[in-house]
Amino acid sequence: MTSEVSQVSLSELPMDNWMAHLPSALWETPLCYMAIPGSHNAITYCLDRNDRSPVDPTQPDMLQKLDKYMKPIIRPFVYKWAIAQESSIREQLDSGVRYCDLRIAHRPNDSSNDLYFYHGVYTTITVEMVLKEIREWLDVHPKEVVILSFSHFLGLSQELHTLLVSSIKNVFDSKLCPKMVLTKCFQYITFFFSQGHQVIVSYEHNIANYHRELWFHIPYWWANKCKAEALIEEFERRKQNGRPGGFFVTGINLTEDLKYICSHPTESLKDMVMSAYPILLSWVKQQKPGSNTGSLNIIAGDFVTESRFIPTVIALNENLLKRTIITEP
Repeated sequence: MTSEVSQVSLSELPMDNWMAHLPSALWETPLCYMAIPGSHNAITYCLDRNDRSPVDPTQPDMLQKLDKYMKPIIRPFVYKWAIAQESSIREQLDSGVRYCDLRIAHRPNDSSNDLYFYHGVYTTITVEMVLKEIREWLDVHPKEVVILSFSHFLGLSQELHTLLVSSIKNVFDSKLCPKMVLTKCFQYITFFFSQGHQVIVSYEHNIANYHRELWFHIPYWWANKCKAEALIEEFERRKQNGRPGGFFVTGINLTEDLKYICSHPTESLKDMVMSAYPILLSWVKQQKPGSNTGSLNIIAGDFVTESRFIPTVIALNENLLKRTIITEP
């Protein structure tokens, strides 16, 4: 008896439910060996445009001083290079994003315990509001798994970390996959389906040591380049040393430097990213997921709903499908 597993065009799956529609041949592939599309600086579509937010303290001192005394001139400039996503979190998830890069901050001189996201400036919506929106989305997409990476904490005391962890637990409850489930066999899609787990929380702080619901920080490969060719060269070099053992992210997000910004005064981060996407996606198409040296896992980018980035990443999982002919006696 001879049979063959037919190739499936994974890029044509319904993006809001692509995990639920994966062919059965992939159901027992660990998620850390699959290609997963991610969103870099996922919550930058709602940065405070009303000048109520100070520039975040990670920005250069000169920029903070200029913003203080020349806000009407400086702020539009800051926004142009701070917004990395224009689609809401719900729109990103509907488009197929399954990894979200979440950068958390407590605003300076804020007497409340409210936490926000930030990139250059702070967001108008709180962390809890976004988490509840993700929970609502998961409730109507019961076979999708999302990875939420909490990192780059700014201005959080130990008490605020404790409150944030409590909020994460309260919002997602039994949907949280505990980190004790680390063996590869338990990372199969079928395991998540059977247990009702839909959320993996990566937390870049030592408080993760004390909570079974918090996974340790997922490594993020960042090239720190403003040109697509230089970014690709950096990642090709890293691939030669082998992939990390578990989940990891390859960030194809370009990073502007002061020289680039000054030499492109009329442009924005989006202009830089969109002009580079043809080269970047051409490279992405050549990548393969899996456990081998040089394999990739999560691939994150900017303005992820504005191109063919998401279906291109998902289609890489076709490399994992069995295409050989199986002959039985």
